[in-house]
Order: sequence, then C-alpha cells, then structure tokens
Amino acid sequence: MDTAGIMRQARRARVAVFGVFGLNGFLAAMWVVHIPAITGRTGVSHAVLGVLILVMALGGIAGMQAVGPVADRFGSRAVVAAALGALAVTVLGPALATGPVALGAALLAFGAANGALDVSMNAQAVHVERVYGRPIMSAFHGAFSCGGLAGSLLGAAALRANWALPVTFTATAILGALAACMLTRHLLPAGSHTGTTIPGTGTTPTPRSPTEATDSDAAQPHRPTAASAATGPDAAAAATAAQPHQPTAASAATGPDGAAAATAAQPHQPATASATGAAAAGSVNPARGRRGPWRRVLPLAVLAFAVLMTEGVANDWSALQVREHLRVSSATAALAFGAFSTTMTLGRFTADRICARIGRVAVVRWGTLLAAAGLGLIIAVPWLPTTLAGWALLGAGLAGAVPQIFTAAGNLGSSTPTTDMSRVFGIGYLGFLAGPSVIGRLSESSSLTIALLFPLAAVLLCAAGAGVVVPPGDEPAGPVPARAQDQPAT
Repeated sequence: MDTAGIMRQARRARVAVFGVFGLNGFLAAMWVVHIPAITGRTGVSHAVLGVLILVMALGGIAGMQAVGPVADRFGSRAVVAAALGALAVTVLGPALATGPVALGAALLAFGAANGALDVSMNAQAVHVERVYGRPIMSAFHGAFSCGGLAGSLLGAAALRANWALPVTFTATAILGALAACMLTRHLLPAGSHTGTTIPGTGTTPTPRSPTEATDSDAAQPHRPTAASAATGPDAAAAATAAQPHQPTAASAATGPDGAAAATAAQPHQPATASATGAAAAGSVNPARGRRGPWRRVLPLAVLAFAVLMTEGVANDWSALQVREHLRVSSATAALAFGAFSTTMTLGRFTADRICARIGRVAVVRWGTLLAAAGLGLIIAVPWLPTTLAGWALLGAGLAGAVPQIFTAAGNLGSSTPTTDMSRVFGIGYLGFLAGPSVIGRLSESSSLTIALLFPLAAVLLCAAGAGVVVPPGDEPAGPVPARAQDQPAT
C-alpha cells in the first residue's frame, strides 16, 4: 500500500478505536446507572448485590486472561469485533433477569465480554499508536470516559421518562451491535503496516511480505530499518543499514542450524547488534526465554495494581471522605468525585502531547508525584477548597499513568504481546477491586483520611519505579544499530 493509503487506513483505524473505547464506556455506564432499578426488579439486597458484582468482576478477569492467546493468534481486530458484539448483546441480560441467579449469570457473561474487550481494544490501540509513531493512547482512554458520561446522561433520561428496562436495554443492545459492526471493520488487521509510520513522524513506510504478518506485530517498534542475516552452522548474524538518527537494537537468538533472529527494540536509543554463529547459538537458554516475559510483565503489573487501586479508592471513597472529614452535606461531598473524574478525563486528552515532549517515564513519574501531592493535601489540610483541589490533582496525576503502563505492556517485544497485556490488566484490575476494601478495613482502626496514607505510599512507589515503562532495548547498550526483526526467536 502506498503512503496515502496507509495514512487513510491509519486515520480510519484511529477514529474506529476512539469509537470502540467510547462505546465500551457507554455500555458500561448504562448498566451502572440502572443498578437501583435492576436490583428493585430482581429483589436483590445490597449484600447479594455485592456478591453479584464480585461475580461480574471474576468474569472480567477470566475474560481478560482467556482473550490474550486468542488475540495473539488471530489478531486483535477479530477479537475486538467478537468481544464488542458480545458486550452489546450481554448488556441486555441484567435487564431481563427476574431473580438473583439469573442476574448473576447475566453479570458473569457481561463481565467476561467486558474483560475480553478491555484487553483486545487496548492491544488494537497499541497497534494503531505504533503506525502513527507518536503517543495517542491516553486519548483513547479519554474517549472511554466520554462514552461513560454519555451513557450516564442517556440512562438518566430513560429513567426519568419511565421507560421499561427491557425497552431501554433492547434499544441499547441494537444500537451497540450496529455501532460495533460499523467500527470494527475499520480496525487494523494483524500485521498491517508493521514497522511503518504515517508521514509527519520523520520516517518512510517499508513494505512487508504478507507471510511476515502476525499479531505479535503489535509489540514491534515504530520506525523501520533494514538488516540482512547470514545463516548456517558457523554463520554470523549481521545487522546493517539502520536509518540515520534512528538506531534500534537486536539481540540474536538461534535455532538448531544457527539461524539468527533479532528481537525488537524501541527507537531513539542505540543498542548492540547480535552475537555470531554457533557461539551465539550455544548461549540461548529456552527456559530463560520463557521466564523473561514474566520478569518484564511483573513490574508493570505491580504499577498497574498500585495505580488502579488508587483510582478505585477515589471512585468509592472520595465523597465519603469529604463528608465525614469535613462534616459537609452529601451534595457538597459529591464534588470531590466530580473534581477527580473531570481532571482525569481532561488529563487523558492532554497526556499524549505531554508524553510526546517528555517521554513515557516522565509522564508516569511526575504524574504519580502529582497524585501524591493531591493525596497529601487531602490528608494534611482539612479545608474544603484544598481537599477538592487535592482530589482534582489526584485525577490529573493518574490520568496519563495507566495508558502508558498498558502501552508498555504491549511493547515488551515478546511473541505474545496481547497475553502480556492481559496479565498486566488482570493484576491491575485486582488492585482496582481490592483497594476500596483495604481502605474500608484500615478506616475501621483509624479514620478514612488516615487510611489514605496507603494509596499515598502506593503512588510514591509508582514514581520510584516509573522506569519500568521503558520498553526493552531502549536502554543504550552499544554503538551498532541493527534492524529489529518481526518475530523474536524461540
């Protein structure tokens, strides 16, 4: 495909991914705003509802873990299409449920579809971002927030108009399914435009053989280079002809015949070319290769756990903290979550430009430090204006962190990038669920405000460990640029 064709396809894909994120937020919000009506219809108590929400969460985690290998094999576009269609259909289930068991089954299916979509749409977003050659991930997450706002407003309007639940959700399911069909046809297929960027990023697209296209392309670098490899029992793997000013890295791994394959590395930093021939072949440790992804995934998963735990705390406890600590009305206390969610949404639409200027590590580090400053204000100064400012700072600080962590998880250079992302997502989601519970327990022995020292420590840990969002190979390791091949050696 020529450059103009790549530009058109990439831009259509970007708009489609925006739509997918927005539709996900819209469908999720339609369930949330109808929870009181659905629990009234099914006769579910608060205690039972808590159990059913946990069932939905477990379904989400299961969907996240199941979808990774599938997307790595068939491509994220196919999985997004299936998961988004399933989400549009399963959103109807809670509205049709007539009892706790039926509601639990419906929420399990809805959660599984949502978890599968969460991982696959972020994998597609990483793919599109790579073709663009610049940060655009945070804005996709901003689209999710906007979709959630739209769903909340339309859901509230339907409730105000006294629409029957089956009518509202049938219309939602039909519109969601139609939108899914229109959006997913424009997503990028597996392997499309790998190693290319659209004009304006200082690079030129490099054509690829169709036989090279795999979904692990979503873990490859932005900028194309060229290399040739000599193979055979005693052959040396030579990496040559990198583009000027854009050195990348390659590390050799060899098969039974000593054939060298180079793994991918991100641009902007020089790194070493591969070792040679049989000597390199003797250095390969397959067991180490299997352990390697977890060594890279786990630090990112810890960051995701800490950041999403803090976000969960803000969602569930911000209003209650303001009401109890400052003795204000519930209406005034609700401003705390409003401040948090507003700055988080706005921050996600500005984080990409900031990331392009200062880099992913700085966005995570300074963002989590800003979040820590916000929590410090909330804890230390019992005054409404500063407390609201603290929750606003917390939202702004966390806005760019999660997208950068997820992007890093999709850029680890392994042959299973979506599986890597699913692991980070799953552990991060556990943090989102566990955080509010931990705060509740801590507040019983002290106070809700003092309990916020726990997420404060968590975001400071994130600031200290922000360096893990650097993709492997970005660190300088030598002066010889080399082309990164499409598939890591196994």
